[in-house]
Amino acid sequence: MSGPIIRRRGDRLGGLPSRLPPGERILWQGRPDWRVLARRALHVRGLAFYLGLMLCWFAVADFRPSNAGRTLAGVLCLAVMGVAALGLLGVFAWLLARSTVYTLTDQRIVLRFGIALSMSVNLPLRLIDSASVRVWPDGTGDIPLAVNGRQKLGYAVLWPHARPWRLGQPEPMLRAVPDAAEVARKLSDALAGTASLAAVGTAARAPVAAPGPVRVPEQVLA
Repeated sequence: MSGPIIRRRGDRLGGLPSRLPPGERILWQGRPDWRVLARRALHVRGLAFYLGLMLCWFAVADFRPSNAGRTLAGVLCLAVMGVAALGLLGVFAWLLARSTVYTLTDQRIVLRFGIALSMSVNLPLRLIDSASVRVWPDGTGDIPLAVNGRQKLGYAVLWPHARPWRLGQPEPMLRAVPDAAEVARKLSDALAGTASLAAVGTAARAPVAAPGPVRVPEQVLA
């Protein structure tokens, strides 16, 4: 796995594009909370507030004692269309969440998503420079991943599983994750383990100044 791999597949294998290689373990699997996804990614609350303001403005601006019936009919028509639009966004958020699976193993993170066409983004942990977490009061949260700058991941391909407004250097993001603090802890442990293995591998490849056997302390291999 030399870099992020995007696979387009029609089948679904539990969130993974293929079977895990021997020795690799799944540490966590989950999907976004569709209600949080609707609020934070699709901004349903903000849109509802805007529609409410528009209804109030229309009712005040158009109201005349002589055409009260017409004003009421217009307000009801706009309200029905607004509720229908919000309902469609809610269904879209539910479909996004149902078609998404985030998988964390001890070697990589896999994002599988796509309503009509399933796609998988495979991110080896060694290519993740850093990760952060934002936890909301309800316990859900977002975990953006800063990927090695040499890797190119399109923002449009990743959305909504991308950090907002990072268009120049898109960052994949585990979005609206339940129990985000615990997931972030597992990811931190996995990244630390990967860094430790990389350090051991670098030390093993380093030239030895003096000939003779080199003993590695047992603590390094633990």
